[in-house]
Amino acid sequence: MDSDLSEMNEMKWFALETKPRHEKAVWRMLSGKGYESFLPLYTKRRQYLNRARQSELPLFPGYLFCRFCLLRRLPILTTPGVLKIIGVGRQPVPVDERELASLRMALQAPIQISPFPYLQVGQKVRIEDGPLVGIEGILVSIKSPFRLVISITLLQRSVLLEIDPECVGAERVYPFGMADEGHSERVTFV
Repeated sequence: MDSDLSEMNEMKWFALETKPRHEKAVWRMLSGKGYESFLPLYTKRRQYLNRARQSELPLFPGYLFCRFCLLRRLPILTTPGVLKIIGVGRQPVPVDERELASLRMALQAPIQISPFPYLQVGQKVRIEDGPLVGIEGILVSIKSPFRLVISITLLQRSVLLEIDPECVGAERVYPFGMADEGHSERVTFV
């Protein structure tokens, strides 16, 4: 029991979920309250009709990191824009500090960095960019460039394509019985 209490008294990094598009405001408020917080940002260049614009966007939309003692989490949770502390069930779980250190190091390096979906083998994915936008399938293996196989079941024929991994995103998970059933293609990555 004493070890649980002493562990809860330690300063650790936690991931916070925020309201959509409130990450920067929450980061400013937490920093203003004296908390050590970390909002990883990346620069995205957007091309409009006749001009280009660069924006700093959250690397993990809807999330930021904050270092605090779990026993003193109420001021964090009552910060406007904070929805919850990420954890398992109702128990907050600290973020691995080595992962945060790696992320900080990558952000300080003079390299291009951008968000990438957390993909796992067996997960449904959807092509979100390029001429094949909208095609859905199951991820079979992760290699770069991805090999995309589109199979037409009725004809028992397939086509192999190579596609940039940045064009692929995780498919949204629907509640049971609500998935869109209107697709005749079956897509897998090999």
